[in-house]
Amino acid sequence: MAVQITVRNVPEAVRDELAARAALARKSMQEYLREELERLASRPSVDRWLERVRERQSVTRTRLPASEILRHLDAGRR
Repeated sequence: MAVQITVRNVPEAVRDELAARAALARKSMQEYLREELERLASRPSVDRWLERVRERQSVTRTRLPASEILRHLDAGRR
């Protein structure tokens, strides 16, 4: 069941920017905001993500040094 959400006291500059983004995407403001909210809700919060990383680290008992992580990142850029 769909619900309605009201957001009050949105600064004009924010509203204008969101309206411009919706227009560029050729969507109504409502459609644009609904899709953005769905996208936001589909991703874990930073706190939940960190919790999952810590859980994985405790289970696997592995920890990579920063130099190893950076080496892998650099290799992926080539």
